[in-house]
Order: sequence, then structure tokens, then C-alpha cells
Amino acid sequence: MLRHLSVRKGMLAAAIAGTTVLGAAGAGYGVLMPVHHAEAAASDYTQKLVLQNLNSFYKPALKGKFPGDMNAYTIGKTTRAEVLDRLGAAEVPRKNASGYDQYTANMGHPGYAFHYDKNNVLTEMRYFGTNVERQTNIGGITMKLLRQQWYAPASTTTIGSGANKQTKMTYIRGNYKLEFIFNSSTDLDHINLVKA
Repeated sequence: MLRHLSVRKGMLAAAIAGTTVLGAAGAGYGVLMPVHHAEAAASDYTQKLVLQNLNSFYKPALKGKFPGDMNAYTIGKTTRAEVLDRLGAAEVPRKNASGYDQYTANMGHPGYAFHYDKNNVLTEMRYFGTNVERQTNIGGITMKLLRQQWYAPASTTTIGSGANKQTKMTYIRGNYKLEFIFNSSTDLDHINLVKA
């Protein structure tokens, strides 16, 4: 009991002094670190995850693929039947032949959408990222960061109209295009992969 009181008093004193307790504080051990150092370390870690996520799209796009679990699908080759066989029925199936099969983000898994041509061959994949910890996923990718990492895009266009305007930044990756669709300069909505 005295040990818990001692730890709580130490944590309270640290909070008052503008520090945070890190480590196994419950076991009576702790390291005092100024709050701004802890926040900077967390921010650096988040930024590292964002960069890893962004750069994970770079090489697979050369082969018409997305990274991770979606690496099994290739633009211009994979059929709708193959996608359905592997992923099952879409949570939001396409309403007509020109629509998208949408797989929603859940339980830390990212959301995707697939579009097919008249022969049911994959023509476009969309990556919507995760809802959980979105800031370490596509939520942390800004226009500024994209330009810093991948330099100037092949094109930047405005799509939509009125309040639904978005900015599309397109990067050519061999025979394919990666399109980053932004709602604002700091709000990446999704990433498209299509044939160039």
C-alpha cells in the first residue's frame, strides 16, 4: 500500500513539475522525462510510421500492385472472381457494372475499393487506410510530405465541384499511376492505382 502511495505521489509530483513518468511505474521504477521530450519522441515515431506507409506504395506500384495483403492483386490481370474468392463478398457491392466493390475499414484493417472493366478484370484499386490510428496511416500523409518525399507529381488536378472539390496528385510508376486524392492539403482521402 505504501509503495502504491509513493508511486502515485511521484507521478503527481512529476505532473506538477511538467514531466511525465515513463517505464514500469507500477513496479516502483520510473524514468522522469520532460513532457516535451516524450511528445517529441511520440511525434518522431508517428512520422516514421507515416513515411514507412507512404513509401510502401512506391515499388509495388511499378508492378500494378498495392503493398501488404493487396499485393495478390494486379491491375489489368486479376479478375473479380479472384478477388471475391480471396476476400469474400464486399460489404458494399457494386450496384452496376461501372461501380466499385467496397471493403470497409474495420478492426485496424484498411478499407479498399475495386473497379473492373466489362470483362471483370481489375482496372482500379483504391486504398482508404485504417480508421484506427489513422494518423500513422494515410491520415498523416500531407501534400507537403508527399512532395518532400516523392518530389513534384506528374500532374496536379482539381476534381469534383462546389464543396466536394478534391485535389488529385498523380505520380507515374512505370505503366501505372498512383493518384493521391486530397480533401485539403492535410487531409488525404484515399490513394488510387490505375493503368497509365
